Amino acid sequence: MKRNVLFIFAIVLVLALAACGGGGAVDGETAVSESTELASGELNLPDTVDVNTVAEIMNRDDVVLIDVREQSEYDEAHIPGVTLIPLGTVPQNLDNIPKDKTVIMTCRSGNRSGQATDFLRQNGFDNVHNMEGGINAWKAAGLEVE
Repeated sequence: MKRNVLFIFAIVLVLALAACGGGGAVDGETAVSESTELASGELNLPDTVDVNTVAEIMNRDDVVLIDVREQSEYDEAHIPGVTLIPLGTVPQNLDNIPKDKTVIMTCRSGNRSGQATDFLRQNGFDNVHNMEGGINAWKAAGLEVE
């Protein structure tokens, strides 16, 4: 009897792992869902998004990238098409951040953009995401900067 219970438990565990996709990230990379887009065309993104996913979706009409670094940091290098709203000015710029689009926040390392993401969520923004690793990760991935 005990062996049968263990056997059934093992089968249930294997099926659960298979249903959930089994493994995680490979070689230290962030795991990305197979599809970031729902059948309706809307994006289905996690709270924190890796740079490769951002690079794939950034040119969509329903996606806005916001850089929360200071002007001098932005001037050194920034993601093409990103909007600059320094972290200290985010509260005064809530009206300039769309609620009807997917908003990706970025900075140098992901720290300040994480703070901005949390602030926006606390202020009624439900489709806002933090770009993991910031511009440092973006450049490390060999993605274009201006």
